[in-house]
Amino acid sequence: MNDYTWLVPLPVVLPLTGAGLALALWRHGRAQRVITLVALTLTLVASCLLLVLADSGPLVVDVGGWSSPVGISLVADRLSSLMLAISSAVTLAVLVYSLAQGFADGDEETPVAIYHPSYLVLAAGVAIAFLAGDLFNLYVGFEVLLAASYVLITLTGTAERVRSGTIYIVVALLSSVIFLLAIGLTYSATGTVNMAQLAQRLPDIDPGVSLVLQLLLLLAFGIKAAIFPLSAWLPDSYPTAPAPVTAVFAGLLTKVGVYAIIRIQTLLFPEGRADDLLMWAALATMVVGILGAVAQNDIKRLLSFTLVSHIGFMIFGIALSSEAGVAAAIFYVVHHITVQTTLFLVAGLIERRGGTTSLDQLGGLAKIAPVLAILFFVPAMNLAGIPPFSGFLGKTGLLQAGVTSGTPLAYALVAGGVVTSLLTLYALVKAWNKAFWQTAPADVPVVRLPRAMVGSAGALVLLGISLTVVAGPLYAYTERASHDLRARIYIEAVLPEGGRGSGVSDDVAGEETQGEETQ
Repeated sequence: MNDYTWLVPLPVVLPLTGAGLALALWRHGRAQRVITLVALTLTLVASCLLLVLADSGPLVVDVGGWSSPVGISLVADRLSSLMLAISSAVTLAVLVYSLAQGFADGDEETPVAIYHPSYLVLAAGVAIAFLAGDLFNLYVGFEVLLAASYVLITLTGTAERVRSGTIYIVVALLSSVIFLLAIGLTYSATGTVNMAQLAQRLPDIDPGVSLVLQLLLLLAFGIKAAIFPLSAWLPDSYPTAPAPVTAVFAGLLTKVGVYAIIRIQTLLFPEGRADDLLMWAALATMVVGILGAVAQNDIKRLLSFTLVSHIGFMIFGIALSSEAGVAAAIFYVVHHITVQTTLFLVAGLIERRGGTTSLDQLGGLAKIAPVLAILFFVPAMNLAGIPPFSGFLGKTGLLQAGVTSGTPLAYALVAGGVVTSLLTLYALVKAWNKAFWQTAPADVPVVRLPRAMVGSAGALVLLGISLTVVAGPLYAYTERASHDLRARIYIEAVLPEGGRGSGVSDDVAGEETQGEETQ
């Protein structure tokens, strides 16, 4: 296994190297495109290899040769490898879509010199967050991807994009400040920020202090994941960005926050003291988000609200604190990354073909562009949870885990999940009827959709279908990942010699040992 640990840093190194080269060649648009495409393709290959290798046990790299907990550890276990693989596939598909859009528009919507380095830095930041073995480098990963996202969300500098980008930046900075505060307090209380060592030391500190640290971390990650009532920023920020940017944001950025919640809840705070709070937040996120979606008359805003709503399903699975619940949540994250990204790409195609995303101004697209109708219909039904798609399987797993839990709050969430699924179906069918079936406006221009844009969106539709085809092996993989998280295999991999499990810090532990020897 150690022979393959060199693969672990590649999802970070490859995009960062590509970003540097793309920035150096900012005058050469074609070279930038080739570099970005090659870097993300190699990243996908490396991530898929890690996905296979991590199934035999976590792969750990101590950066610079400094072993944990002193040095920086990059850890590829089943959870992080699965997240890396699906995020790499999505970023590559969105890149192809954006390249095709750039060719069609003469790069007016995606300035090459700015876009490609920023996009690669974003991919690297996501990988850092997934692989980080300590809280500080998890923070670094968030900041790297957020710095790139600040650039991407304000591309072309229109007044609307700057306004929405400002909201996004202010909220992101607020969550980062809270996260940094939580890291400082955690180090003050435990003497470490290494997550494996924290898992050993947090049970030994004052329970009240531990709860405060947990709530601060959940608050920071809850903002990033757009959990209600910390989600109002998302529907105002995402829809104004270019279609590829909106798609990759919708697919990945909130899921990095969900990933962080899974990691801290299973590794650092497995006792479940905040589970009831998370369940209430999950219920509110599902219901409020989908009610917002039903009220929308613009496809992008509708999809933004469904994005918020379905984050609630993932938080529901995490809050159950059971292997079945966490496994279903991981499966649903993978499904949702794929489907939500696909729908936003298709929304970009609808806007290009119909000239708008307003449902009142669209119509007749099923006759005018039947391929586009199929590209929207399949992921829409998948998101709504219609059998036999992966959305149905993921929701069924979550509802079964909730029923197995058997608590009144879990049953309330099961009911909320069913209602949310029905309202999701209603909202998407309404969008389908207005955009594709109602009478087309008389002045709809004839616009040919670039084949590469349609092809990349179609590839993601096929990826979503393939999740249904391989649902058995994939769900088994998420169950093994959930078991690893509950069995604390992560700690054994990062600290093979056991680390230091007692005491608040090394100095305190040393004083306790010296006192025992004196006695």
